[in-house]
Amino acid sequence: MLNYNDLKDKPREFLSATSLTKEEFEILLPNFQEAYEKCYPQHLTTIGTARKRQGGGGAKSVLATFEDKLFFILVQQKTNPLQTLHGLHFGLVQSRTNYWIHRLLPVLQAALSVMEMKPEREGSRVRTNLSTSEGGANLSIDGTERRRGRPTDPIEQREKYSGKKKTHTDKNILLVNENTKKVVYLSPTVEGKKHDKKATQEAQIAYPALATLSKDTGFQGYEPEGVLTEQPKKRKRVKSSVWSID
Repeated sequence: MLNYNDLKDKPREFLSATSLTKEEFEILLPNFQEAYEKCYPQHLTTIGTARKRQGGGGAKSVLATFEDKLFFILVQQKTNPLQTLHGLHFGLVQSRTNYWIHRLLPVLQAALSVMEMKPEREGSRVRTNLSTSEGGANLSIDGTERRRGRPTDPIEQREKYSGKKKTHTDKNILLVNENTKKVVYLSPTVEGKKHDKKATQEAQIAYPALATLSKDTGFQGYEPEGVLTEQPKKRKRVKSSVWSID
């Protein structure tokens, strides 16, 4: 069973599970705890009514500490597993897993907002976002896909099917500041079959003047005005010659 204490002293595994180092986790933790206490005051029940008896009674939760709560939601966001599978990792049934995901995700979002770590969601505001030009407007763009449940509607099945990933996916476009390694923009979610370039054009991202933009072949032909783009070229394969001596 996964828990914070078992992985906190295993840097490689901790980073793989949460996408954060232990030091980054410890910076986020107090903000997460403060956001949790604001979202769910101790004098109120889980449904928001005034508590009639002291909290803490009953069976002890698997996610009893704030470290375990934050670890739980970070692993879910990093790996995006089925709720049944995620619950098995933490000793929870699917219904309780669903409960905790919906309870903790708003808390994580609130904590990241306070820390000004949430990416911009409006393409038109990327130009004026301070994190975009921090250390210089050196940006990198890419598309990311994540698996989703197979839709029951045949038309929606075709729309959501990604030929690249050979499964049904949702897609987002990410813009990263190469100096700080921060995601400064996250596009609206689109169907996995949509091409990276088309999804980016629909997002209408406004870039800072004289920004540089690294991109891959999925953005071939995407040349925003006033931006210096860079796309690596594939090295030509050199055919080996076979020499024979008669």
